[in-house]
Amino acid sequence: MRTDSTKSSSTHLGDDPDASLDHGTGGRVLRRRLKLRHIVFLGLAYMAPLAVFDTFGIVAEATEGRVPLAYLLILVAVAITAFSYARMSRYYPRAGSAYTYAKETINPHVGFMVGWAATLDYLLLPMLNALLAAIYMGAVLPAVPAWVWVLSTIVICTVLNVVGVKLAAQVNVILVVVQIVVAAAFLFFAIRSISAGADGASVSLLPFDPSGVPTGALLGGASLLALSFLGFDAVTTMSEEAIRPKTDIPLAIMIIVIAAGGFFIAITYTMQVLFPDVAEVGDIVAASPEIAQHIGGALFQALFVGGYMFAVLGCGLTQQMSAARLLYAMGRDGTLPKRMFGRVSARTGVPIVNVVFIAVLACSALFLDLASAASLINFGAYIAFGAVNLSLIFATVKHLRPAGRIGVFSGIVLPMLGLGINVALWVSLDANAKIVGIVWALVGLVFLLVRTRLFREPAPAMAEPELD
Repeated sequence: MRTDSTKSSSTHLGDDPDASLDHGTGGRVLRRRLKLRHIVFLGLAYMAPLAVFDTFGIVAEATEGRVPLAYLLILVAVAITAFSYARMSRYYPRAGSAYTYAKETINPHVGFMVGWAATLDYLLLPMLNALLAAIYMGAVLPAVPAWVWVLSTIVICTVLNVVGVKLAAQVNVILVVVQIVVAAAFLFFAIRSISAGADGASVSLLPFDPSGVPTGALLGGASLLALSFLGFDAVTTMSEEAIRPKTDIPLAIMIIVIAAGGFFIAITYTMQVLFPDVAEVGDIVAASPEIAQHIGGALFQALFVGGYMFAVLGCGLTQQMSAARLLYAMGRDGTLPKRMFGRVSARTGVPIVNVVFIAVLACSALFLDLASAASLINFGAYIAFGAVNLSLIFATVKHLRPAGRIGVFSGIVLPMLGLGINVALWVSLDANAKIVGIVWALVGLVFLLVRTRLFREPAPAMAEPELD
């Protein structure tokens, strides 16, 4: 999960978010200037609107043409988790991560393991980015080998990061706008095709009908879709700049998740209506670019892929640097070897070794398929989601003493339901991805056991990625 490493994690229940704050600012108090609409836009910006197209083909195949239903299922899981984030953001207004919540409410050692598992997401996102670049470009230029696009994407992002290129805030806004425009254009052409009855397409509830589809298939497909929602929790780090943090941050979280979920369902519904059987598409993995050509012609397909690649390079640049900074923070704090990971270039201020290390990890895109890569990313995501729901239960029982049925339902029953759904989705992930994730978790556990002398000493602080 994307969090700001400059935020203090030593907050307690009852802290007043409206007080003057100077955490991580060297005494400089952050100005409260963000209204609800600003927070919502920034939250949507941290999510990638075009992510809805990434896994459509493989999820449509897995769910037998029920991608909108799979999105509805994952939306329920994320919405409950978002509610838990919203509640926790009121109790811990100056911190906003699954790691911090688990550390403060459950146990510092549990918090470390949650943070360690979530770290896998950040280390592997550049790999997924390179893989998606190859898939989309391969749909337009199939004669070019996939490895060319994978390595080209990695090399471009690595070189730009090594020389210290940083995207301006305005460029990040442009990235978001481009994605929204491309997605809106896709939706327009898709609705136009449905209205014209292209290929016999008609409005139907079939994409939401679970009849005849095994529950395991639906869960397996839905388990890949958490990618689309990664980043919704970023707004929990904006409390210090929000005008009304106690009300606007929780409300913004829910608005972001519901709006994004509705958008994802609308997009995939039109795609599913046009192609009830995804086997009709030539390349299931690259289904979205092919559907773009089907509804808008070759020119729109080129614009669609071009807009996507613009977003890929922009996001890839920031993802790689964010992961490199995370490794640097862990090296600086002694969690990782300081000589290797805790140094930056004297000339550019860039942790060059870390940038190159992330590039090497990204090369695993040469050997992974999309389903396995997505499952690897979602391994840490579901652990983080589950931890937030569990943290709310602990906070409710230990500190809040819920009054009446509403308190019990919102503080215990609802997050318990969210925890159960997230566990079911985690279990449904690709088996190989779970093996890799569990090995990663075991490495973290061994490190924790050694570092704490079998839990006799405090858990080390877990570095968290910065928001750019």
